[in-house]
Amino acid sequence: MSTTVEDWIQAASTLSVRSQALIDGEFVDASSGETFECVNPATEAVLAAVASCDSADVDKAVSSARDVFVGGSWSLAAPAERKRVLRRFAELLLEHQDELALLVTLEMGKPIRDSVGIELPLAASVMEWQAEAIDKAYGEVAPTGPGDVALITREPLGVVGAIVPWNFPVNLAVSRIAPALAAGNSVILKPAEQSPLAALRIGELGLEAGLPAGVLNVVPGIGERAGKALALHEGVDCIAFTGSTAVGKLLLTFAGQSNMKQVWLECGGKSANVVFADSPDLEQVATFVAMGAFWNQGEVCSSHSRLLAEQSIANELVALVAKRAGELRLGDPLDPATEIGPLVDGEQVSKVLGYVESGREVANLVTGGGRVEIGGSRLYVEPTVFDEVPKNAAVAQDEIFGPVLSVLPFEDEEEAISIANGTAYGLGASLWTKDLSRALRVSRRLRAGTVSVNTVDAYSVLTPFGGVGDSGSSRDHSLHAVEHYSSLKTTWIKY
Repeated sequence: MSTTVEDWIQAASTLSVRSQALIDGEFVDASSGETFECVNPATEAVLAAVASCDSADVDKAVSSARDVFVGGSWSLAAPAERKRVLRRFAELLLEHQDELALLVTLEMGKPIRDSVGIELPLAASVMEWQAEAIDKAYGEVAPTGPGDVALITREPLGVVGAIVPWNFPVNLAVSRIAPALAAGNSVILKPAEQSPLAALRIGELGLEAGLPAGVLNVVPGIGERAGKALALHEGVDCIAFTGSTAVGKLLLTFAGQSNMKQVWLECGGKSANVVFADSPDLEQVATFVAMGAFWNQGEVCSSHSRLLAEQSIANELVALVAKRAGELRLGDPLDPATEIGPLVDGEQVSKVLGYVESGREVANLVTGGGRVEIGGSRLYVEPTVFDEVPKNAAVAQDEIFGPVLSVLPFEDEEEAISIANGTAYGLGASLWTKDLSRALRVSRRLRAGTVSVNTVDAYSVLTPFGGVGDSGSSRDHSLHAVEHYSSLKTTWIKY
C-alpha cells in the first residue's frame, strides 16, 4: 500500500484505465462512437474519454444478459459454484485495493485515506458476505396436509439494471450487484458519468473471478440517454437505483411506461443528529457531528447535515463543532493527510454555494462558507456551519450534498422529534443521550431507516440500509437485500 503523496502521484502517473463499455465479456466502443470526458476534480484535467453508451448499447447489453440468464450458466449454477466465484470476486477487490482506490480518488475527489481505508475494504466485505450467504438460504414447505406438497422457493428475477452514483463509486456499485448476482441474476451496471473508471475495472475483475460473459455488463454514459434507456427497456426485470430523489421518481415513471419492472430506490437524505443535554462528553459528540456532516465532503446520502441541539448546550456544542470544522484539512486528495477533498465538479460546487448564499440570508454563518483554490482547482468548499437556522429554510430542508451543516436548537424532546421528522426524507438519524429509556423512546419515533444512538451513521453489511419517504424503499446489505432481486415461487405437488 502506498503511504505518501509522492507514492500516490507516482502510481497515478503509471495507471492504465479502461474506457470502453463492457458488453458480453468484451470491451467495446459505444455504437455511436461517441465519448464523454471523465475529469479529475483535484486538477480539473481530463482522465479519459469514455464510451458514451445509448439505447443501442443498452439493447446489446440486455440481449447478452438475457441470453446468459436463459442459458443457465449462472442463473442455474449450483449455490456452491456461485459462492466460489463471488468469493474470488471479493478477493480480487482486495488484491486490487490500491488501484481501485486510486481510481475512486482520481475521478471523484475522495481523499485517498478514505478510498483505500474505508470504501474498498467495505465493498470487499459486502461481496464476501453475500457470497457466503448464497448456500445458507433455505426454501419453505407449506403446511398443506396429506396428499399435497407445496414448495416455496426464491428464484432470480432475470436481468437487473443497477444505476449507481459517483460519491461511493465502488461500494455502492458492489452493494447493488453483489446481492443481485448472489441471487442468480444477470446485471447491467450503469455508473455515474463522473465516475465510470472504477466501475469498468470492477466489471473486468468480475470476469477474472469467473463470471460468465454477459452476467455483468457495464454501460457508461449520460444518465438521460443510457440510464433512461435501461429504465425503459422491456427486457429489464428490475432497476436498482442509488441517487437523487428527483431521478428516483423518474425511474418509477419509466417503469410504469414500460413493463412494470420492479424499481428499488435508495435516494436522498437530510439526516438529523439530535443531541440532548445529558449527552456524554460534548467534545467527542462534536467530533462525530463534524464527521457526520463533512466526511466525504458532505457528499453522502445519509449525511447528518442537521444538528438538533438542546437549547441549554447548543452554544457550547456549536463552538466545539465549529472548532473541529476549522481543523479539518483541505488538500490534494492523493495526500494521505487530507481530510476534505474537492467536490466532484463545477456544477456541484455551484449548487452548494447557492445554498450557502441562501443560508446567509436567514441564519448565522458560524464558520466556513467560502470557495477555496488548491493546486489549480477551484472545486473546494470550506466546511460550513450555520446556527439558528429556521426549520423551514432551504438549508434545513433540501439535500445539499456538500459540506454544509445547519444547527436547529430545540427546547424539549417533543420539539426535537418534530424537527427531526420535519423533512420529506427518512434515511438516517442519530441521537445522543445517557438515558436508555429516552434512547429507545425517541429512536422508535424518529422516521428513518437507521437510527444510530451515541454514534453517527452506523453502517454495516450485517444490517439493512435504506430509508422511507423521499429516501426510497429499498434495503442494501444483510439477507434482506437479496429479497429485492428474487421472487417467490410456489410449486404445488399432488400425490
